[in-house]
Amino acid sequence: MRTSREVNGYRFRDFEAFTERYDAWFEKHRAAFLSELRAVRYALPEVPGLGLEVGVGTGRFAAPLGIQIGLDPAVDCLQMAKERGIHVVAGVGEELPFRAGAFDILLMIVAFCFLKEPDRALEEARRALKPGGLIIVGIIDRESPLGRLYELKKAEGAPFYRDAVFYTPEEVRAMLESHGFKDVRFLQTLFGPLERIEDVQEAMEGYGEGSFVVIRAERP
Repeated sequence: MRTSREVNGYRFRDFEAFTERYDAWFEKHRAAFLSELRAVRYALPEVPGLGLEVGVGTGRFAAPLGIQIGLDPAVDCLQMAKERGIHVVAGVGEELPFRAGAFDILLMIVAFCFLKEPDRALEEARRALKPGGLIIVGIIDRESPLGRLYELKKAEGAPFYRDAVFYTPEEVRAMLESHGFKDVRFLQTLFGPLERIEDVQEAMEGYGEGSFVVIRAERP
């Protein structure tokens, strides 16, 4: 198996170097994390079937959502995901090591901005999903308050942010539809500055107000 450095260059360097720091974010901003988790959960069907999270990280989303398989190039992250009960596989979204039509659900939660070739990853996602299967993408909206803050951190060369490419919901919709996905829907959460989110927020349909947007689409 090729390492992340060989496959995707710099994109995952900070997740390999600062795994514990990355995982600690979810405790430091627990209400925000649980708000994101709630929004993703609302996007899932009642019976999700077999699920894969691409860019599973340390398993913070996959484990509570019941997603069985997680893929990531960062080995230390995979070890933490494994400890959370996820069946882990080393790899990247642009080269999924799974047969066609293997999954009912495919998640990319806060991983889309780290893909080196998002179009290729979406083509792979379509291949790996069953007809009627769902792709669920979670992003920080580039035009939201948090997105603008993260763009500043990126310009400063801050770890994690420096390698990210942030998108708007409409840009992701266009990419999904260009790969044949249909029935694109949006949910949003994280209303207000991150440091002021003290309670778990409800998700709302649409986008443009919340910084975290969940985009759900169906594979025809």
